[in-house]
Parts: sequence; C-alpha cells; structure tokens
Amino acid sequence: MEELKKQLEEFGRLVGVQAQKEEKEAEKSLRPQSFDEYIGQTQVKENLKVFIAAAKQRKEPLDHVLFYGPPGLGKTSLAGLIAKEMGVHIKITTGPAIERPGDMAAILNNLAEGDILFIDEIHRLNRQVEEILYPAMEDFAVDIMIGKGPSAKSIRLDIPRFTLIGATTRAGLLSAPLRDRFGMLNHMEFYQVAELAQIVKNSARILGVEIDHEGAQEIARRSRGTPRLANRFLKRVRDFAQVQFNGVITLQTAVTALDALKVDPNGLDAIDRKLLQTMMDLYGGGPVGVDTLAASIGEDVGTIEDVCEPYLMQQGFLQRTPRGRMVTEYCLEYFHRSVPGRASGQISL
Repeated sequence: MEELKKQLEEFGRLVGVQAQKEEKEAEKSLRPQSFDEYIGQTQVKENLKVFIAAAKQRKEPLDHVLFYGPPGLGKTSLAGLIAKEMGVHIKITTGPAIERPGDMAAILNNLAEGDILFIDEIHRLNRQVEEILYPAMEDFAVDIMIGKGPSAKSIRLDIPRFTLIGATTRAGLLSAPLRDRFGMLNHMEFYQVAELAQIVKNSARILGVEIDHEGAQEIARRSRGTPRLANRFLKRVRDFAQVQFNGVITLQTAVTALDALKVDPNGLDAIDRKLLQTMMDLYGGGPVGVDTLAASIGEDVGTIEDVCEPYLMQQGFLQRTPRGRMVTEYCLEYFHRSVPGRASGQISL
C-alpha cells in the first residue's frame, strides 16, 4: 500500500512539472489574463462568474465543467481563467496522453484540495481510463486493482475534492455516463467580426505592432469566427508589414498578406475551396458522403467534420442531409457555378 502511494506521488510530481511549464508558456502567450480581458462568449462568461462566486461563498470547489465546440474558440483560456478566479492550481493534460487507468489514478491522487484538472480532447479518453473518472467525479475516490488473477483485490483511495474541466470538439463522441457527470455544459459559439477585431487590436498591442481599425477589421473578417486563427493571421500579417509596409498594419497590408496566404474575403482557405469545388465538379453539388469527400480531396474525415464543415455550414455554403453533404444555392452563386438538375435547392436524382 505504501509502495503504491509512493509511486502515485512520484508520477504526480512529473505531471505537476509538466503543467507548470505549460502554465508559464501560457503567460507568455496572447491568452487573456482575466475575465475582463476575455472577449466574446458573453453568456458562458457571465454564467461562469455567477457559479464561481457561489462556489467561493460556500468555500467549495466549483462543479465539473464541460466546454464543447469547434477548435480555437477559447476553451483552454476559459479553464485557465476559472483557476485564477478560484485561486487554485490547474493541471493540464489531454485525453490521448492518459493511456492507462493507473496514469489517471496517479494524476487524481496528486491533486490538492480544490485543484482543477483540465483534460483537452476529453472525448479521446479510452474507456478504461474514463471509468476511473466516474467515482472520482461523484464520490472523490478512485478504485484500484491490486494483483492479478484470483488473488486480485480492489481498494478505494479517497482523493481531494477537485474540479474537472473537460474540453472537446466532438461532444457527440462523449459517452453518456461521462457527459451526465458534468454539472455545467457550455457550448462555445463562433465570434462576431467586431469581437475578433477587438481581439486582434489587443493582441497587436501585446506584440507591439501598430495596426489601424481597417486592418484589424480585415483580419477579423477573414478569421472564420475563430480567435486562434485571428491571432495566427495577425502574426503573419505582421511579417508582411515589417518587410513591405514600414511595420504598420493597414487595410492594404492585411489584404496583401491574406491574399498571399490564399485566404479569401469570406475566410475560405485552400482546403475549403477544394472541398466545395470537388463537390460541384465531381459530384454535381451533392449529396455525397463525407468518407468519399475525404478520399477525393486527400484530407482526413476528422479535419472535414471538425475544421471545415462547422464554418461552411454557418456561412451557408454547405448543408448536411440524410443522403450526404450538399452545396447550397449561395455556394453556387459565390463560385459562379450552375449544376444541371438543381431545382429549389435540391439535386434531382
């Protein structure tokens, strides 16, 4: 028993070091450092403020939280802000990194009272590891098997009360028992252009880059409603500004840089255009299955479902039907195409 606890503590120290390194890297990044600095996701943010204030008044850990939605919308940033507001430490890991139930038990055993465990891509936990979380989330205990065969026995270790924050881009892949154990489920929405423009301006200030309103608006307009992309584009536009435009990001700078990166005014990149054009040229605008599409354009199914489709559907370029994916009338107009047999938004079969 003592040897088992020693092994768990040793593993936990390693996990703790990794989390501290990630936290230090986050401090150097463009992530917001307070809820006041966090732009967008207004309803989620306001609700979290209420829940955090209530938990602090009761002097209890926050209930378990799940963030779900497309990548790059601020799920990890919100987890860090929750830890700061609660005044506790956060340990960061990912679903695929936890391979064995013993790894999860070790992480949980080395949490302090009130600590936050953040698991990104939580839907990718394997089922055996996931089952360790069930009693941990409800009863703050872990069940561990000692030995093998007929002599094996199960022991239960109490763990400190903690908060699990999960983040996923594929909420539908979470098992029902795990999803139901989260007290707060928050859907992350795409950002408006005005919100992204403010994020771009704030990031430019942190990076020490001069940018005007029109330049920030253009970067925001092409960022697909995603802060991560907005910050990525800002850094690349900064390079063009530094080399070709005297270090100032204007509308002309942003247009020149983003055109060179093959990002069009609606935020469509080369993969998006290839996807839509393949549907129109090879499959008559659809319907076509996602597996067929992935094979046709040489991309992973997950990339199409998680990265391309959410934005294309939101912008009205693509629709899902029981028979497969189809381009919309708006998409045909945007690319100046016509599809034989298209009538009232459908393909005649």
